[in-house]
Amino acid sequence: MPTRNPRGPLDAVIIGAGVVGAACAYYASRAGLAVTVVDRGSVAGGTTGAGEGNLLVSDKEAGPELDLALLSTRLWRELTDVLPPETEYEPKGGLVVAPDETALTALRDFAEDQRKAGVEAHEVPAGRLHDLEPHLAHGLVGGFHYPQDAQVQPARAAAQLLLAARRSGAGVRLGEQVTAVLTRPDGSIRGVRTPRGELHAPAVVNATGTWAGDLARLAGTHLPVLPRRGFVLVTEPLPRVVRHKVYAADYISDVASGSAALQSSAVVEGTPAGPVLIGATRERVGFDRTLSAEALRRLATQAAALFPVLDDVRVIRTYHGFRPYLPDHLPAIGPDPRVPGLFHACGHEGAGIGLAPATGLLIATALGGGQPALDPRPFRPDRFDQAGAAR
Repeated sequence: MPTRNPRGPLDAVIIGAGVVGAACAYYASRAGLAVTVVDRGSVAGGTTGAGEGNLLVSDKEAGPELDLALLSTRLWRELTDVLPPETEYEPKGGLVVAPDETALTALRDFAEDQRKAGVEAHEVPAGRLHDLEPHLAHGLVGGFHYPQDAQVQPARAAAQLLLAARRSGAGVRLGEQVTAVLTRPDGSIRGVRTPRGELHAPAVVNATGTWAGDLARLAGTHLPVLPRRGFVLVTEPLPRVVRHKVYAADYISDVASGSAALQSSAVVEGTPAGPVLIGATRERVGFDRTLSAEALRRLATQAAALFPVLDDVRVIRTYHGFRPYLPDHLPAIGPDPRVPGLFHACGHEGAGIGLAPATGLLIATALGGGQPALDPRPFRPDRFDQAGAAR
């Protein structure tokens, strides 16, 4: 038998309890919409739980994703008044460094375009790099400081957003897999089915991360989301030897690349608890969870090249996850005109934690029929053809 919703009729079912689904629930419930979050696993059990918690503007070129990131930057700051300290929001700033003059010139051009879009980016000459990072390697020719870059503990952020959503009336159902997306004879959404029964709602939000393509197919449509694997190294607890989020200029090109091959460029950062986190690799190998010794070796080597003090530090564990990759590197956010009532909030690749608040706000606005905070058209879910190319 269909299950009854004790809160009355639902406005939407949000599938996925990662940080993006949690943000959708938070903003939708605050807007007065009745929503329930359903996830086959636990809170932050997928990509969110395997993330570093990056809230970055520094790695995004001027354009739609940067606009989304700047909106999220403002929203994350507002959320610090709502979420408890356990989310570990830390506006530490980012430092992008250049090994040679060619890379520094490219960074200057990149930063100039970003500034026009509203990013704070300050050039740091070689002689001042150690004022920001005393343990940074010598021989670098300069860099750029991005004070808007920040950090959260991603799993805790997702959990706290869901708790706040529940306080606003949202429902949360974990360990419950959606087995069918229900539609009316005209093809429009009428809810979902799980092993516990049916949840009826005129809207379904696909916030299932790397499995968003599967959910789209379940709903009778197409979204070319693919998993892109990444590894992270975690060191033993240390004094705060790394003050910012620090990475070399080639990380930016790795983020923008569509290559399926292994790519690595160390992103090094300290944490309030002491361990240093070292990412990031990228490769498209499906959902292969095999440990890659080559990926870990590259990360360790590159991190020690940036911070020689890490050369003799013990790595106490590694972990990895799968970024939800879309071919044009933009997320899919908003209504899917091919299936009336289906909304997508997915495909953020490695930026989902940082972009979650803006995504949640756009979804809540679309569900309620309001005016979006920025132009949603670049993120329209139906922009891909069946081969996965953007139209």
